This record gives sequence, C-alpha cells and structure tokens, in this order.
Amino acid sequence: MSDIYDDLGVKKIINAAGTYTVLGGSRMSEKTLADIRTASDSFVQIRDLQGKINREIAALTRNEAAYVTNGATAGLYLATCAAMQMHYGRRHFYLTEAQKRVCNALVFKAHRNPYDFTIGQAGAQYKEIGYPNFILPVTAEDFEAAFDENTCMVYYVWAVWTPDGAAAVSLEDVIRISHEHGVPVIVDAAAQLPPLENLWKFTSEMGADAALFSGGKDIRGPQSSGLMVGKKSFIDEAASIGFPIYGAGRMQKVGREEQIGLYSALKQYVEMDHDARAEWCEGEVRKVIDAFADSNVFRAERSFPNEAGQPIARAWVHVLTDRFDVEYVKKTLLDGDPSVFVMDDGHNNFFINPMEMYEGETETVVEQLKKIENNL
Repeated sequence: MSDIYDDLGVKKIINAAGTYTVLGGSRMSEKTLADIRTASDSFVQIRDLQGKINREIAALTRNEAAYVTNGATAGLYLATCAAMQMHYGRRHFYLTEAQKRVCNALVFKAHRNPYDFTIGQAGAQYKEIGYPNFILPVTAEDFEAAFDENTCMVYYVWAVWTPDGAAAVSLEDVIRISHEHGVPVIVDAAAQLPPLENLWKFTSEMGADAALFSGGKDIRGPQSSGLMVGKKSFIDEAASIGFPIYGAGRMQKVGREEQIGLYSALKQYVEMDHDARAEWCEGEVRKVIDAFADSNVFRAERSFPNEAGQPIARAWVHVLTDRFDVEYVKKTLLDGDPSVFVMDDGHNNFFINPMEMYEGETETVVEQLKKIENNL
C-alpha cells in the first residue's frame, strides 16, 4: 500500500544515525500524532493555549517558566531579543538598529558554532573569549574582564563538541560572574536529552536564566518545535516578544498543532522508562557486534556515549578490508532497498545508532551489510 512518500517518489530511509535534522529529527508517537490531529480539528485562543501549555511544561520540567518555540535556534533568536529588551528596559519593538548593534553577547571562542548565527541576525554583536584550544587556558578573570556596559547576555553551549576545561570557564563560574554583572546566561542544550534531568539541571539547579532544547530530537515532538525553560523573569521577557505578538517574534510562528504536539511528546518523555530504553539500545548494539564477530570485513564494538554525548550506546563499525572504504559502505547502504543512513567518524569507520530505530530495523541494517560483505 502506497503512502505520501511513495506518491511523491521520495525514498524512505532507515535512520541508523540519530536525531539529525537532515533526516527529519525523530519519530513522533501515535499518541502525539493523535493529539496533533485533535488540535487541528478545533480553534482556540492562541494566547490562552500558550499560557496553559507553558505553565504545564514548566511544572513537568521543574522550572519556574517555559515557552514553546519553533526550534531551538529560534529560541536563541528570541532569547537574544529578550536580553536586549532587558538591557535597555525598553520594549524590543521600539529598539533602533543602532541600539541593537551596540549590544554584545559574550561567547567562548571554543563554543562558536553554525547555530549561533542567529545572535547576529537578532542584531547583537559577538564578543569572543579565549581560544578554541588549550595553548592559553581561559580563566575566570579573562571572562570577567570581557564584560562592559554593552554586554546584554552570555551564550554558553553545553554539547559534546565543545572542549572541556581550558577552552572555557565552568558553567557554575559563568553563571556566578554573569549575575554579579546583572547579565543573563543562556544555555544551548539543543541535543542534550537524554539525560532527562538536563531539563532542569542548567536552570533550576545551576541558576542559568534560560536553557534551550530541540523539540524534534529525543523529546520526539514536532521537528519544527523547540523549548525554552528557565527563570520566570527571563521567560516572561521572551514571551512578551514572541508569537503572536507583532514584531521580531511574529515570524517565528508556532501553530496550535506544534504546541500541542510538543506538550504531548514531553509528557510522554518525562513518564517513559529511560533505563529500559537504554537497555534496548544496548541489546541492539550487541546484535551488531555479534553479527560480525567472525568477519574479516567488518568489526563492531560498543561506543558510549553517542555523537551528541547522550547516554545511549551505539555500534562503532570498523572497515577491515582494503577493497573498499567507508564512503563506499555509506553510499551502498543509502542506495540499497531498503535505504540505510549511517554516519562515519571521519576515518574508515561508521556508527549504527539505534536510538531512532524500530524493532527489527537493526536486523535489516545487518542484512544490508552482509550483502556488502558477501559481494567481495
């Protein structure tokens, strides 16, 4: 029986890579999809819906406040606008471009990334601190010296690809020093779920003003959704700029379907058995390891944590033959039927990450790899 992808001639893929946006993020549950359908069937006052959902999400995530955005990067844009509004004590709607350009956001050079482009889009300037290496370790004194009268926010990235230690000051020190200067701290944790406790760790426990998460990754909400949680004082500023209010936030529309979808997915995420899910992934990794235990072409081993630093195991598969390389494997898998998408490690190896796979799909991936092996 054909579906909409078949009608369009778009090839469906087994996602053995993880919660990558280029593959669509994650899979929504039947419950989430049913709730989205219900949301679409009726009209509501959007502000009333926002207020109730945001309060419920704040309670679910043990935060003072929450706000649904249309993606984590959109949340960073809105947070930057809120920080500028707080800096001037004047509604963002009335800030001039010249006033915005004067504002600077402090960011460790080691934390720069393609997603923070949105800070500049919002009108603020980047003020980089330190170096993206360990040659000259950055200190708390370096960080404090970077503040000036135009500093409106600090952007801190919590991700596996940001170096620990010498390339940045600890988040605890960043929050303490920033608050001494009366400047809010925004933590980018877009892909840092699991563990579940990250939903409140950076904010309620450590004291950051806001933390940003993707709604379409491990939460398994709509891909076009995101979540901002944190202090009520800061979230209220962001909400005063965000959709449906006219101004900078209007273009970042979040429909009732996305709001309900994220809320539904988040409820399920908080209630799910994360230990059982991690155990299932361990079992899938073991299947891959066992399948190639006697192979002269592939060898698999357990890799932990995964590419995003999440506490989920994945299989790290090494290409042992010189008859082909990892690029051949990736292309052959992608061109196969069924099509399989895997990520490599920059060397002659690739990963099979089970976190977005259904029961039986690991066996299918193994079968496709066996075909490559047997065609030698």
